[in-house]
Amino acid sequence: MKATVKWIGDELFMGTSESGHTIVLDANGGALAPSPLENILISLGACSSVDVVSILEKTRQDVTGCKVDISATRVESVPKLFSDIHLHFIISGNDVAEKHVARAVSLSADKYCSVALMLNKSVKITHDYEVVKA
Repeated sequence: MKATVKWIGDELFMGTSESGHTIVLDANGGALAPSPLENILISLGACSSVDVVSILEKTRQDVTGCKVDISATRVESVPKLFSDIHLHFIISGNDVAEKHVARAVSLSADKYCSVALMLNKSVKITHDYEVVKA
C-alpha cells in the first residue's frame, strides 16, 4: 500500500491514495479541512464501523444504520499525542440483538480493526454501544 502527500499551500496538504482517491488535510487546527489527527479519529471510526456492520450482517441482524461518536483526549506536552479515545456506537435496525452488537464491537476492537490495533499499543481505546429501533 502506498500514498503521496503534497503541500498545496499555507498549511494545507493533499493526500492521494494508491487507488487514486484524495483527501485534503489542514495542519492549522482543522480550519479548512480535517487536521491529520482528526483524520486518524475518522479513520478509526470508519475501520471499526466496517467491521461492526459486516459482523452484524453475517449474523443476519437487520441493521439499517451505524454511527460512531468518537471522543479523544490528548496529552498536554508536545507532541500532543492521544492518551484516550472512546468510541460510542449507535446501531439502528429492526430487532437487532444487543448480544450480537456487543460481540461485533468487541471483535472489531480486539481482533479486526487494523487502525485500533495499531493505536492501542500507545492509546487507551474504550467503546460502548446503544441499539435503537429503526
